[in-house]
Amino acid sequence: MRTLIRGVRVFDGERTTARADVLIDGDRIAEPGGPADVLVDGTGRTLLPGLIDAHTHTFDGNLAQSLRFGVTTELDMFCLPANLSRQRALAAERDDVADIRSSGVLATAPGGHPSQLMTALGDTLGDAAGPFDTVATADQAAAFVAARQAEGADYLKVVVDDGAVHGADLPVLAPDVVAALVESAHDAGLAVIAHAITAAEVEIALDAGVDGLAHVWVDAGPGTAELAARVATQRVFVVSTLVYFEVISGQGGADHAVPGSGTGAVRVARALRAAGAPLLAGTDATPFAPVHGESLHRELELLTEAGLTAEEALAAATSAPAHHFGLGDRGRIAPGLRADLVLVDGDPTRDIAATRSIVDVWRRGVRQAR
Repeated sequence: MRTLIRGVRVFDGERTTARADVLIDGDRIAEPGGPADVLVDGTGRTLLPGLIDAHTHTFDGNLAQSLRFGVTTELDMFCLPANLSRQRALAAERDDVADIRSSGVLATAPGGHPSQLMTALGDTLGDAAGPFDTVATADQAAAFVAARQAEGADYLKVVVDDGAVHGADLPVLAPDVVAALVESAHDAGLAVIAHAITAAEVEIALDAGVDGLAHVWVDAGPGTAELAARVATQRVFVVSTLVYFEVISGQGGADHAVPGSGTGAVRVARALRAAGAPLLAGTDATPFAPVHGESLHRELELLTEAGLTAEEALAAATSAPAHHFGLGDRGRIAPGLRADLVLVDGDPTRDIAATRSIVDVWRRGVRQAR
C-alpha cells in the first residue's frame, strides 16, 4: 500500500517545512514519486512523527488507548514479566496498538518505592501487579541485572526515593548499591534510568553515573540551577513527567505527592531547559492517572509553560526519546524510517494544543480507523 500525503506542513522531529509531500510505502517512509493507492490532502494540516511517551506503566488495553491519541511508542518503566511478555507479543503481532520498550522489573530496596503501590493494588490487575525482585546490597547487583537481561529488558530503571515527596518514610537503596547497579548494567550494555525526585536523590543518581532521570525533581530551590547545570554537563537526559506531578500533587490515595510538587516540577524543568539538559516528554501514565495517550498532550502544554518552544516540545516527544533510547528507526520523518506518523489539523509548531486535533494516525504504515 502506497499512501501520498500531499501539500502538508511537516515537523520532521527537528525542524518544520511549510509544505511538502510525504509518501508511505508499506511500513516505511519513502521518497515521493510514482503512483499512490491512497491520496490524503494535507492542506492546513501538520504531519508529525509518531509520538513517543518516554515514561509509562503499561497494562492491558493501554497500548491501544495510547495509539488513539497518536502515541505510537511507549517506553515502559516497570512491568512484571508475565504482563510484559503479553504486551510485547501484542505490539509485535498487531498494528492497532502502540509499540513498547521496557525496563521490566525495576531495582529498588526491599519494601522501597513502589512496593507500597503494589500492596495498595492487591489483586486488582492480575499478573500485572504483585511481588517482585528487590536489591538489598551491592553484591546482589550483578545477579539482579543478569535476571533483567534474561527477561529481555531494554534498559534498567533504578529507584532512589526515600518517600519524602509521597509523605512517607520508605526504605531506599544505599548509594553504593545504586553505583553497583549502574556498573553492572553498563557492563551488560544496558542504559540506566533513575527514579529520583528530590535534589538529594538526583545527586546520588548522578554520582553513580546514570544515563537518564525518569522524572524532574520537585524540590526547586536555590541550588536548582547549579544541579541542572550538572545534569547538562554529565549529558544526562531527563524525562519530564510534569503532568504526573500536576495530577498527584496534594491528592489522597496511595500515589500522591506533597502540595507544591507540580509547581516545583515546572520550575525545575525550566532550569533544565535553561541549562541545556536534554528533556524528553513522558507522563508516568498508569491505568488510573495520568491516563495513557491523552496525558502526553497535556505534558507538551506543560513543557511550553516551562519555557520550551512548541518545536522543542514536539522534539521532546519524537526525535529526542528516539535518540536517547536508541530507536533509530523512528522519531523523525525521513525516507527509510518506520512510518509511524500523526496528522493533525492546524499548526502545533505555533500552538502546541493543536496536537490534540488528530486527523489520522499511521502505525508501521497502517492507517488507524478513527
